[in-house]
Amino acid sequence: MRHLHDPISSTAACHPVLFLTGFFPDITALIPGVFSVERGLLRHFKVILPILASSIGNALQFYDFFLYGLASALVFGPSFFPLSNPILSTSGAFVGYAVGFVSRPLGGIVFGSVGDRYGRKTTLTWTLSLMGGATFLIGLLPTYQQAGIIAPIALITLRLIQGFAAGGEWSGGILMATENAPPKQQGFYGAWSQAGVGVGFILSSGLFFLFRAISGDQFLTWGWRLPFLVSIVVVVLGVVIRLKVGDTAEFARVAEKNGVQTPMTEVIRSYKTSVLAASTLILSEMIYVLMTTTVSLSYGAWLHVNESILIASVFVSMTADTVMMVIFGRLADLLGAPVVYGLGILCSAISIYPFFMSVGTGNPYVIMAAFVITNGIFHAAMIGTQPGLLTALFPVQVRSSGLALGQSIASVIVGFIPLISTAILYRTGSFNGVIVIFYAVSIISFCGLVLTCRKMSTFSVGTVKQTSC
Repeated sequence: MRHLHDPISSTAACHPVLFLTGFFPDITALIPGVFSVERGLLRHFKVILPILASSIGNALQFYDFFLYGLASALVFGPSFFPLSNPILSTSGAFVGYAVGFVSRPLGGIVFGSVGDRYGRKTTLTWTLSLMGGATFLIGLLPTYQQAGIIAPIALITLRLIQGFAAGGEWSGGILMATENAPPKQQGFYGAWSQAGVGVGFILSSGLFFLFRAISGDQFLTWGWRLPFLVSIVVVVLGVVIRLKVGDTAEFARVAEKNGVQTPMTEVIRSYKTSVLAASTLILSEMIYVLMTTTVSLSYGAWLHVNESILIASVFVSMTADTVMMVIFGRLADLLGAPVVYGLGILCSAISIYPFFMSVGTGNPYVIMAAFVITNGIFHAAMIGTQPGLLTALFPVQVRSSGLALGQSIASVIVGFIPLISTAILYRTGSFNGVIVIFYAVSIISFCGLVLTCRKMSTFSVGTVKQTSC
């Protein structure tokens, strides 16, 4: 006799509580409560998973960003660019650092368009795999002494791949968070994505410091490789999480109705002002954190400040930065994103001169306080506010392309800052020229904030508070 499928019996067999009611009828009263808890857990899981998916890519991107900067300032010069003059050697390492930013615009164009045509998930899976793979391979490279000219060529090639992938990673990551955010909470959700930046800094400086201590005199031989090699753990974890996340509901709705076939062309044709505004705002934040981390390390080394003090200060300050950027993201929802970002630009401009003065004292307590205030408060105010502010500049169907292009333009400029700053420091013996550069950038960013205020009311930004506009 043929048995018909009974969906109720099938469900009971699969669900542990329903299955037990067949043996213990008294626990039937627990069923409503169990399902209520399950619904709550699933709801929280659906919220947490996109945030994890967006944060982990940012973590890897900035793990690479700062790890490469640390290695450029302290390792890559003698290992890959062994010139007789140590200044030229470090400068050669920073040239390799810069080329990663040069390839970002191409990555932004390619992956930004992919994100707008095929979804945020596709972009994020590819960018994470490419970026993480290149970082891992850097840890396996032979040095100049072992392979000659092939070593720096291979290093620069892998750096180009990192930059290409990073060009599409950031925009896809923050969109995964903000487009899954409830109304009027874009700043808070986006800040969690940006917290991945802080995690990347913490991991890179922490592991760099740890392996430097463990390897001792062998650090330049093999100890520096370990932080690059362990990045594969983050890559595997990130890819697994991202494969389990679907595309954002906001993108799915728009893609069904009026998807754009050539989103990057549309951005260049119709949203030039928005791209300009985005790139100028990103510029001040990126240059500020670069000056208060990578450039300050080079300056400290030039002054013979204990490297351990500098690296430990970066570690503590970026921990504070990670916590505070989430708080500032929430403040952006409450007070208005332009208000918080504008205060961040103003305070960063005021603080940059005292910061370098503090590094020059050589006092570990003064240096630690300077790093924590600059990165833990002023930088956090800008980076924690960015996602909710910048996503308001573009409509959904070209948002990934617009943000990727804006960040890529800023990155090209930012990539040469360590090289330019190092040249100024060693040529003039002073950081005044570096300060002037940042003052100019701050003025440009304030102009970008004005442009942003004018654009914010256009694209689905009832969700972003615009008090200051």
